[in-house]
Amino acid sequence: MQEPVHQHDLPTKLFISTFQHGMKTVKTLIATILIFVQISTPLCLVGWDFWSVFPANAVLYSPDTKVPRTGELALRRAIPANANMKAIQASLEDISFLLRIPQRKPYGTMEGNVKKALKIAMDEKDSILASIPADLQEKGSTLYASLIDGKGGLQALLKCIKDQDPDKVSVGLASSLDTVAELELLQAPGLSFLLPEQYKKYPRLTGRGIVELTIEKGDGSSFSPEAGGEPRKTATIQVVLDGYSAPLTAGNVAKLVIDGAYDGTRLNCTNQAVLTEKGLDKGSDYNLPLEIMPSGQFEPLYRTALNVQDGELPVLPLSVYGAVAMAHSEDSEEYSAPYQFFFYLYDKRNAGLGGLSFDEGQFSVFGYTTVGRDILPQIKTGDVIQSAKLMEGQDRLVLPNES
Repeated sequence: MQEPVHQHDLPTKLFISTFQHGMKTVKTLIATILIFVQISTPLCLVGWDFWSVFPANAVLYSPDTKVPRTGELALRRAIPANANMKAIQASLEDISFLLRIPQRKPYGTMEGNVKKALKIAMDEKDSILASIPADLQEKGSTLYASLIDGKGGLQALLKCIKDQDPDKVSVGLASSLDTVAELELLQAPGLSFLLPEQYKKYPRLTGRGIVELTIEKGDGSSFSPEAGGEPRKTATIQVVLDGYSAPLTAGNVAKLVIDGAYDGTRLNCTNQAVLTEKGLDKGSDYNLPLEIMPSGQFEPLYRTALNVQDGELPVLPLSVYGAVAMAHSEDSEEYSAPYQFFFYLYDKRNAGLGGLSFDEGQFSVFGYTTVGRDILPQIKTGDVIQSAKLMEGQDRLVLPNES
């Protein structure tokens, strides 16, 4: 096993006087130790041959860290939609945190959140619908009505909260948020920013896409059966590509899928990821820049990693089980390997400060596994992508000769 790309020396001594500095100093010491531990064990993903993974003990996990913990949540937050819809979304998502409180649930606060969302939806109806393109207005009006009075809408959610049934609240909340996301996607017909001129030669995805991967066992064994089913020779995984936050990276993958580049590709596994082989990487004549959209920004950064210790966080975090990202180029971490991607098997027990991956903000995350997450831990080295298909999003894939 090779040494990691980066090595940092830990300080030999740490001095502290709790009598002089009290708890503030203690907290500072702890944070310092955590940061040094985090930066001393980087995850090197420059092709699987060079991948050295050293398991790390959990340092600190904070459930209050406001980072999406599911692919669905991250994808919903990444939609560049109407500000009123985002306010509705934020109000509803706060209920998710309230539902986690193990003792008596604050149903009064939850009710206030839904009423706030309802008020915004009803007061700003014209603004919300005006943000939808003319050819999608009919669908938008139907979704809007469903959000207000539908079976899984806000009025129904309000009743579940009044009944103080946490299971029904959870189901109703998920339904309302799904409708919110559908409306937001109608409001986001393309990119909300202009690509830098030097990157317009790349394929780009101007929205969402869905890739379906069929995986087969390399040794002739089977995947575990689904509930009540038979063992499966093949298994299906679906990945949502997010061109809103990673248009070049998602566009590159979508183009490769259409070209059949991943059909027959062998997979390699570690305890932290499932990685495709290098395959069609073309070397120096084909450089895909590192592409990361920071939270609170309107366009991605290129060839620049984020400094998580300084509070920089990506819109599409790596710290989600089933996140999909590009491996680094062998030549420079400012670039991604144009062919190699990996499924990240996030485990909070092997995470760092705030429950974040030690490599958060270092890789081009371009989507999340939304179907088949249960398949990921069953994949072993030698298994193969039998086929990869672009199920949705081809109409949003812009090729260089179409620019």
